Amino acid sequence: MSSRERILGRVRRALAEVRDEDTPVERAYLREHGERNVAETVDLLAENLADYRARVHRCTEGELAAVIGRLVAEHGSGSVAVPPGLPPEWLASTGAEQVADRAGSTPHELDRVGSVVTGCAVAIAETGTIVLDGGPDQGRRRITLVPDHHICVVRVPDQVVSSVPQALERLDPARPLTWISGPSATSDIELDRVEGVHGPRTLEVVLVGGGSQGTEAGTGGS
Repeated sequence: MSSRERILGRVRRALAEVRDEDTPVERAYLREHGERNVAETVDLLAENLADYRARVHRCTEGELAAVIGRLVAEHGSGSVAVPPGLPPEWLASTGAEQVADRAGSTPHELDRVGSVVTGCAVAIAETGTIVLDGGPDQGRRRITLVPDHHICVVRVPDQVVSSVPQALERLDPARPLTWISGPSATSDIELDRVEGVHGPRTLEVVLVGGGSQGTEAGTGGS
């Protein structure tokens, strides 16, 4: 028996009790692991983002432009890729050249861009994952994969969920979804970690709330 036949046999046995398309398949997995209030969920997101070596920052809406301006300056970026629907006030405190997201941009042009600033579709606390869906404040997928520095803004608590099942309920599967858990990283057979191979070497996540948030949280905050 080939590997293909063994796998198909397991699928058939697993579906043996499903008589037709209208018979529901039991999905008994947990929708959320543990009970957390909003603040605890956001703290878990920050903790898991940092565990994946993302740099996590917290601020209020009024502080956001200053935080983004500081992060762009600290990275030494002379230019910033800008999605078409990014709120212009987010970049009010940076003097870097703003490069519009356009269909005609070549990989070489994007590689010369120092940073990219985007929003997100949803953030998942239990996995420390940011999901982009190509919305107006996120732009084309490639502008978040080629530049070496990605600043991603997450609105707290509106865009934060606890689990993957809760995130899937908010997402449209027909859209170009990009799931990001930390900066791009890979390891060879010797387990030597290399960052920046498949996307940005540095991921900065800014958690924006309405009230006083303090300053930074997680690894890499200053």
